[in-house]
Amino acid sequence: MFFYAAKIVWFVLQPSNVLVLSALLALVALWRGWLSLARGLLAVSVAIGLVALSPLPNILVLPLEQRFARASLEGAPIRGVIVLGGGEEASISTARGSHALNEAGERITEVVALARRLPDAGIVFSGGSAQLIPSPSSEAAVVGGMLGAMGVDGSRVVLEDRSRDTYENATFTRALVQPGRGERWLLVTSAFHMPRAMGVFRAAGFEVEPWPVDYRTRGWVEAAAFFYSAGDGLRRLDLVAKEYAGLLAYALTGRTGSLLPGP
Repeated sequence: MFFYAAKIVWFVLQPSNVLVLSALLALVALWRGWLSLARGLLAVSVAIGLVALSPLPNILVLPLEQRFARASLEGAPIRGVIVLGGGEEASISTARGSHALNEAGERITEVVALARRLPDAGIVFSGGSAQLIPSPSSEAAVVGGMLGAMGVDGSRVVLEDRSRDTYENATFTRALVQPGRGERWLLVTSAFHMPRAMGVFRAAGFEVEPWPVDYRTRGWVEAAAFFYSAGDGLRRLDLVAKEYAGLLAYALTGRTGSLLPGP
């Protein structure tokens, strides 16, 4: 129920959709002669558009991206590398018979690099389908094929194909690999998503070490950078708003131990 409710609520509340809905409702209000309401709704649309062009989306994403540094590979050997789904386009890969990656595709390419760097470590991919209407092929099945095509030995790869969100990533992966005391496991996901992912894995009793990828900024230098395109700014605003909403929802439902998990 949580999964479906989150999807529906977020569809309504994500900033880009609020902009469009406000503009449409403003037209209805104008048609009905409700001028004050129309002005208010248009103001909401304009405000979201201006925020999308401003540095604010970067200012909001930076505390998430900067929260966790990469773990050291020195010391005890790494038992395994866990990568969370979201970097692949399962439906396109299946339809086109290709290996389609999206903006978060570094999750996949970095795991291939780690597989070569850590030849004794296992590779775990966690991802079923995050869509309300699941793709015919799970994320795990598609990525399993990608990893094989990129030279990763299939005997090293474990695929978790039931999870639909970060909470299920942690819960199902822990049950699947049953980590032993003192084992070192790396967690690979987008840097902006790492705080929530680390908090969820900790709450699930699975101690992992961060290996953030898919940075969307160069660092704090971009705290003063305006977006050239409102479309680019809206994508960044949607991304960071979703992540903060997820952090709040997970904290309120006990899926993480704090609002903004840290090192």
